[in-house]
Amino acid sequence: MNEIIKYIKERGYVRMKELKEAGFHTRKISALLKKGQIEKVKSGLYKVPNYNGYNYLTSFLDVTKAAPKAVICLMSAISYYELSTVNPSEIFIAIPLSEKPPKIKYPPIRVFYWPERNYNLGIEEIKTKKGNIKIYDKEKTICDLFRYRDKLGEDIAFEALKNYLRLKDFDLNKLRNYAEKMRVKTILSPYIKAIVG
Repeated sequence: MNEIIKYIKERGYVRMKELKEAGFHTRKISALLKKGQIEKVKSGLYKVPNYNGYNYLTSFLDVTKAAPKAVICLMSAISYYELSTVNPSEIFIAIPLSEKPPKIKYPPIRVFYWPERNYNLGIEEIKTKKGNIKIYDKEKTICDLFRYRDKLGEDIAFEALKNYLRLKDFDLNKLRNYAEKMRVKTILSPYIKAIVG
């Protein structure tokens, strides 16, 4: 049993197929699941719970391992960038319109289906020892928040913009460029003017 745990810890995430190929019996895997010593992320994908300490990156990794097209967005992205005091209880992800809903057991997710032009813009990668996480950059996240200001709150979008414009590395040209591409320039411009002058 300890060999299975060690095997999963070394890899971070393991599929049932890999465990079987490594010679581990399904009965032992089921026993570990029942005891809570390993966790099912989604059907056929396992990890050791709370390994290396649990934080939002662990949650992001769980989601992106289970749904490879998922990109961390909106509230989860501003939380990661520390542009807001909001700490969402769900992981906000974007996937292309053509994708099927991801079947993820845990953590809870909120899915947004975006057309290719919005989905592909501004994706960055966070590299971790257990794999890479796709997340939208700060500028794209600000524009997305203004696109969803009616659903998520105008105050949250404004707070994120204000905090973004306080950063040393803020890029007004990039932000305006994204705003134009995403058709939120007329909405965003007065807010930028109010803060920057």
